[in-house]
Amino acid sequence: MASSNPVFTNSPAFSASATKAAQLSRPATGDLTAQQLTELYSQPSATPAQTDRMSYEDTIIKIVFSFAILLGGAVVGWMLPALFLPAMIVGFVLALINIFKKKPSPALILIYAAVEGVFVGGVTNFFETLYSGIAIQAVLGTLVVIGVTLALFASGKVRASKKATKVFLIAMVGYLAFSVLNLILMVTGVNNQPFGMRSAEIFGIPLGLILGILVILLAAYSLVLDFDNIKTGVTRGAPRVYGWTAAFGIMVTVIWLYLEILRLLAILRN
Repeated sequence: MASSNPVFTNSPAFSASATKAAQLSRPATGDLTAQQLTELYSQPSATPAQTDRMSYEDTIIKIVFSFAILLGGAVVGWMLPALFLPAMIVGFVLALINIFKKKPSPALILIYAAVEGVFVGGVTNFFETLYSGIAIQAVLGTLVVIGVTLALFASGKVRASKKATKVFLIAMVGYLAFSVLNLILMVTGVNNQPFGMRSAEIFGIPLGLILGILVILLAAYSLVLDFDNIKTGVTRGAPRVYGWTAAFGIMVTVIWLYLEILRLLAILRN
């Protein structure tokens, strides 16, 4: 299943060509004697680390380390909330660089984690000053969505499909267009509501509340696609360095999920 996440889409390690490359990298055995072949196949299997291939354990370590850096940046952003705007701009540029790089750069990914952490911490501080206790609610909500999604994926009850991914892509394009238009209306002063068009009501229900629930479901499905791509990378024997691509992809999705939950809670509290 091809991922809609550009982080994985632009990485050759998660495509079908990775399988062919892994097969070509295996040593030829046609010129070995029978005794040499026997000795070769009697040896214990090499671990993913020894073959420099992706493994779940190594990828999880990279993900945890990346999020530790992200949390460290969030602490800085919380204490210095004025940094959130420059951090947002720098983080966006770094995200584009990491997305379009063919080979992942651990240093750039960790710098992105730190900068994006500053942005998330600053935004969280802003909302916390308006709605006391919203930060912990958003964190808990994000952890619940991640935990439930991971559990369903691990159990095999939720899997990515071509039809669902197509619907996901259409919904994402529509939501992106709405978000850009809403931002323009708010910046130009055409709409002075706290959340722009999201503050509009449909049968007494804020549009932002309806959209928020739908977008959280989209983010959860994006996590499914991320998990599926990690599984594909491990199964196909992708190079170990692409574990950093997986960490970056998960970070992008989780940050998006957290911000959407934070905004949804703010609309409810408002």
